[in-house]
Amino acid sequence: MTARVKDILDNLEIEAPFQLAESWDNVGLLIGNPDQQVTGVLAGLDATNALIDEAISNGCNTVVTHHPVIFKPLAAIDTGTPEGQLLKKALRYDLAIIGCHTNFDSAREGVSDVLGQLLGLTDLRPLVASTNGAQSTGLGRIGVYEKELNPEEFLIRLFSVLELDTVQMAGKLPASIKTVAVCGGSGSEFAPAARQQGADVYLSAEIKHNIAIWARENNFCIIDGTHYATEKPAVALLVKRLLQANETEGWNICVRQSASEKHPFVYIDKNHQHP
Repeated sequence: MTARVKDILDNLEIEAPFQLAESWDNVGLLIGNPDQQVTGVLAGLDATNALIDEAISNGCNTVVTHHPVIFKPLAAIDTGTPEGQLLKKALRYDLAIIGCHTNFDSAREGVSDVLGQLLGLTDLRPLVASTNGAQSTGLGRIGVYEKELNPEEFLIRLFSVLELDTVQMAGKLPASIKTVAVCGGSGSEFAPAARQQGADVYLSAEIKHNIAIWARENNFCIIDGTHYATEKPAVALLVKRLLQANETEGWNICVRQSASEKHPFVYIDKNHQHP
């Protein structure tokens, strides 16, 4: 069966309905023709020039990213900038680029579910229920451990899942950890909800200074696991679902996860040593 871009969209609609996206978001087919035949799909977090080059070199004319390639209205396209070059390249090579952003965050099995499950949490439920979707959809997740963990046990899991050597933390890890709230990506504003719902620890990213102060003052532990590291595991889920559809529908196309993406931040120490 020939797969077209609209077939990829239909599959994503089933798994992460686009109506779940926040009102300020921009999701769905952002560049390309829905009737175009798909030669291959490359999935990643961000639509970068490196990702587009990777898609072209691997014969993939369809790209699915978590973060939308076009987010705010464009007043102009300057092809002398990296952003303009990306759009020019996508149009030149007839690439379709699909954004699967806050709809994937809120979906029943979405970004924060993956993060929570990898940490070993059970009984996951939305931290902030969706106002425009079905039951059990919403942003962030909160869950429990069948057996309480001590700080060392929890940190071992944390660093393994995030694939990081260091994180920022506000507040102090409690002596025993039973309930954990997570929000892949930017979730600073959900920290009070995590505390109100009984979380011992809240893991998210891009934690604001005032929220960190609030956490310290309230003796509540917040960990900033970085935007990239808290969302990267979800890309594998997108790929898994598209591979399942590829087999079920008989599309016979290549579906792969980006191998070129890496954390945008590097760490340097006080001796100015860096990777």
